[in-house]
Amino acid sequence: MTSIFVAGLESWYMHKRFRITFFLIVSIWPLPSLLGQKVGLVFSGGGAKGLAHIGVLKAFEENGIPIDYIAGTSMGGVVGGFYAAGYSPFEIEYIATSSDFQNWINGRFESDYRHFFKKNPDAPSFLSAKVLIDSTFRPRLRATIATDIPMNFALLELLGQPTANAGFDFDSLFVPFRCMVADIFSQNAIVMRKGSLSDALRGTVSVPFFYRPIQIEGKYVFDGGLYNNFPVDVMREEFSPDVIIGSNTSAKVYNEYPADIDEQLLSRITVFLFLSKSDSTQLGENGVFINPDLSSFSATDFEPVEAYVKAGYEATLQQMPRIKRLISRRVSPDSLQERRSEFNNRFPPIRFSDISIKGAGAEQRRYIERIFRQNKSALSLKDIKNGYYRLVADDNFETVYPRMIYDSLENTYRFELQVTPERNFLVDFGGNVSTRPISNAFMGLQYNILRSNSYTFGASFYSGRFYESARLAARMDVPWRIPFFLQLDFIYNHWNYFRSSEIFIEDLTPTYIDQNDRKLEFILGFPGRNNGRYELGAAAVRLNNKYYLDEAVTAGPLDLSVFDGYKFRAAFERNTLNRKQYASRGHRFQLGLYAFSGKERFLPSQGESTGSEARNWLQARLRYEDYFRTTGFSQLGYLVEAVWSNQPDFGNSRNSMLMAPVFYPLTDSKSLYLESLRARKYAALGLRNVISFHENIDLRMEGYVFKPYSQRDFDLSEFSLAANAALVYHSPVGPVGLNVNYYDDPQRKLGVLFHIGYLIYNKRANE
Repeated sequence: MTSIFVAGLESWYMHKRFRITFFLIVSIWPLPSLLGQKVGLVFSGGGAKGLAHIGVLKAFEENGIPIDYIAGTSMGGVVGGFYAAGYSPFEIEYIATSSDFQNWINGRFESDYRHFFKKNPDAPSFLSAKVLIDSTFRPRLRATIATDIPMNFALLELLGQPTANAGFDFDSLFVPFRCMVADIFSQNAIVMRKGSLSDALRGTVSVPFFYRPIQIEGKYVFDGGLYNNFPVDVMREEFSPDVIIGSNTSAKVYNEYPADIDEQLLSRITVFLFLSKSDSTQLGENGVFINPDLSSFSATDFEPVEAYVKAGYEATLQQMPRIKRLISRRVSPDSLQERRSEFNNRFPPIRFSDISIKGAGAEQRRYIERIFRQNKSALSLKDIKNGYYRLVADDNFETVYPRMIYDSLENTYRFELQVTPERNFLVDFGGNVSTRPISNAFMGLQYNILRSNSYTFGASFYSGRFYESARLAARMDVPWRIPFFLQLDFIYNHWNYFRSSEIFIEDLTPTYIDQNDRKLEFILGFPGRNNGRYELGAAAVRLNNKYYLDEAVTAGPLDLSVFDGYKFRAAFERNTLNRKQYASRGHRFQLGLYAFSGKERFLPSQGESTGSEARNWLQARLRYEDYFRTTGFSQLGYLVEAVWSNQPDFGNSRNSMLMAPVFYPLTDSKSLYLESLRARKYAALGLRNVISFHENIDLRMEGYVFKPYSQRDFDLSEFSLAANAALVYHSPVGPVGLNVNYYDDPQRKLGVLFHIGYLIYNKRANE
């Protein structure tokens, strides 16, 4: 018995010694070594170069390196924020290489959300200035900056669900996350820890003078790179990881002061504020500095995404041996994907039970709510997106910023809009300068008023030797369940063809034709999906055609034919073309039915008027143009147009031809009088090839066949041709085009046209 007791005592003593030894070892040996080191990843800013961080993430996941925390600034904050939100590196790369991403960066709208229903007629404007009129009626000019409309909603759409999954707490994201924004009024860097992830990322890329700042918790914030472009200190203070790995994509372009400073360099001065060099010594002994070679890239060029990703990937692989020595823990792809799926599927899709609007008056809020609600009690994210793009299609708002708010008491979501209505004058300037005498200047004025309905008042003026025009318009938009607009439109046009045909290669017989027309039209319009518009119109029209009835006469007063009457029309148009002239993507469909009724009078230069004759006819017009990609830099397109009309003969053959429908295939066709492209009934077909050498430089080749039809004489062998070869540069002041044009016309076969600006005119009263 005694021996058993002694043996038990010895056993207890040995176990006690083991326990004491164990606790001593634990107290000396850091706990993370047993549980696995915590790894923090820091991404610098760097503009477009920050996309190289995607390659860093790809290399980490391929090698099973864990990522426990992420901190970033500017584009580094965006890449890190998407990863923290549960997006894989391949998904982030897919987003960055998509055309949608380029649209967000450059402020271009997706074609399905342009809302052509709200669009004004095309005009040759290339510069817009908003003159704000405050309560003291003092004009204030606001600088033009890149539109953030598509980016704002894209971030909300992509990050709204992950933000909700994390309970609006960045510590509860798929990977705990921090990013930097800058409050320039207090000159402080702000660490974003909670709230809306889309707000945080939008704030961290708000480069001054390029994107407007956003308001977060009552403070206007800009790009975090202003004060902390490489937030290693934030990573250490917020998370205290065992290993910090920093990826730097930011460096000054010039290590020495540049010898030659030109305007192009000065225009990029804002970017230099955010390209401070990152200090690798901040990482400490247990740190790894990844520095991709991006010296051949520009911080403002977002096109070569694959090259950026490759540079980040290769730079990370070079450091991978050291990373693996410092970090013993590994994460399998299966467990990572399982955890990512669990996070992404935490909550069902978001639906909004309420809409709140800040910054608008009571009547303006009613207008906005009617745009979104459309008799729905709960709204999906798709419903919200449709309403958002309908709203921003208005010219009534300076800013429209979307947010998603979570109500923890009701367990519901509220869609919030921060808007800044603007009652202002919009002033447009434009026109063209041409080697032919068709140059003109353009100015447009617009004034907007927003109440429970939207009101727009506009005026525009053309002035030139060949073409003069004035347009006055008043429009009211009503946002019912089926929205519609009512518009009163007055247009006056004057066309002088006396000398518009210079410069052609062969000698020309002058064209002695002078036309003017005017139209007062009442229009009722409805949307046809996002890019379509239905219109019903009733107009009083007058068309004056001046010409020599005797073609042998080339001097003295012109004979005059006058048509006074009415035009009624029903039309549909759908337009997704990427440019208002020299398009290379998208399509445009136009279908119109017209009825004309009136009287013609002939007033010869010598003699008395022949009296009035009734003229009544119907007309139908169909036009469709489309572009589709064939190779990486080539676009094929085609144009089909058909017109049917039972237009009667007018008092003489010349006026009958002047009143006939016209086919305008080429850029300068409206500036020429071409009888070979006029007929009561015709069909036309054209093919186009656009080769893009650069985003803004195209080589265009076009060819068209025009076939008139007459009941008295129908011959398939009779047709006319038109062709064009053009080199076009799409400049900030409109297209710069060098055109060589061919028309199958006895007077104008081959011509050369160089122009700067848009050759766009108001429609004639009989079009």
